[in-house]
Amino acid sequence: MENQIISKFKRECIDINDYERFKIAQRSFDKQYFNIYKARLKALKEVLIEKAKQKWARHKILQISELSEVNSDNELVIIVGSIYKHQELKPSMLKELSYELQLIPQPVRSNYSSEKDQIFLEDEMMRIKLVGNRIDPKEIVSGLVCTVLGHRYDNGTFWVEDYCFPGICPKASSPTSISNEKKQLLLLSGLDLANDTNSIAHELLVEFISGMIGNNNTQKLAATITQVIIAGNCVDGITENYRNHGFIKEKNKMSVVTLETILAIHKFDDLLSQIAETCCVIVMPARFDPSNHSIPQQPFHPCILPKTSRYKSFYAMTNPWIGRIGNRVVAGSSGQPIEDIMKVTGLVNYSPLEWLEKTLIWRHFAPTAPDTLPAYSYFNTDPFVMQDCPDIYFVGNMEKYATKFAIGDEGQTVRLISMPNFSQTHTAVMVDLESLDTWPISFGIN
Repeated sequence: MENQIISKFKRECIDINDYERFKIAQRSFDKQYFNIYKARLKALKEVLIEKAKQKWARHKILQISELSEVNSDNELVIIVGSIYKHQELKPSMLKELSYELQLIPQPVRSNYSSEKDQIFLEDEMMRIKLVGNRIDPKEIVSGLVCTVLGHRYDNGTFWVEDYCFPGICPKASSPTSISNEKKQLLLLSGLDLANDTNSIAHELLVEFISGMIGNNNTQKLAATITQVIIAGNCVDGITENYRNHGFIKEKNKMSVVTLETILAIHKFDDLLSQIAETCCVIVMPARFDPSNHSIPQQPFHPCILPKTSRYKSFYAMTNPWIGRIGNRVVAGSSGQPIEDIMKVTGLVNYSPLEWLEKTLIWRHFAPTAPDTLPAYSYFNTDPFVMQDCPDIYFVGNMEKYATKFAIGDEGQTVRLISMPNFSQTHTAVMVDLESLDTWPISFGIN
């Protein structure tokens, strides 16, 4: 019998720098939400004014309140402000309260878009209705900051000739890698351990990361994984289904769901501790995980994952998250911002990846927050405004894997990744930190 050649592969460590952009140090819930829109406009206004000067140099930039001073209604001027999209189908707290008294819930909608949607632009002083066929309400969401070129009508509306958004952030020069070793990320989301009974896929995932399966080539590939990122819905993924069917109101069903969640948390802790034993791992919460509901969701508490929290290789992060891994800036969310944008717009021909690219152009991680996406009531700042151009930008818990490059006006290159739901596809995504090449890797028995 021939002697088998046994090879040893070493996994190289890599530096992780959490920018801590979304960690909430002191929580206060007595602030009004208009402050976050004010901070958002302040953060992006200067950038937009500079873009407007470059694009429409010969036109004046005015406050909305100054439009009445324009002599001619046909004179083209520039205004800067935040978009507000009026939608009749959008959830309303007042409607919820009125329906609650009558025990009639608001109907659940897959999207809030209708032909009656209206677009307004508002600055620090006032708002004005935008009209014309140049701007499509279905491609716009509340919370965007933009400049608009057009002219005022006597009826108090503003005809849109053109408009522009901040664009992709300028990219800082990345430090040069001095290692010749290949380094890769493994991205996955939506383990949904409370409902996914396919333990084989989970075992294959853990054993692949640990280098316990496959031939030399497979183990060599696994050794190049320097960081695993798990983007939420680890514990549960379909809790809302119970709620929609009314089961959650019954105490016996409630206790069953609670027990299943507790068991799933223990299961996740066991799985995660096996990964953290051999590889660095970042875990972000998502909509159905044991974390706060509003974004930014704060990291998992160490008591929730007692086994995993003992490892220094475990990093509990926020959702959204941005930081540096090696010489690459990595950013992303567990899916809620993109899902909410898709609800507000209702464009079925737009993929999650296309909306992800638009958030780069809008320079904002979650523009619909806090309008239709619950968010913390920040006062002097809006941390969701992008300050850095990521090299890798992902969204988790989507239906399928997709990827592309986004190219900025200054030549910035961003690798966009739509991460599939692992419980449905048993697929993760590999990303080469040097070349930014990506490909899916599946752990299903088929």
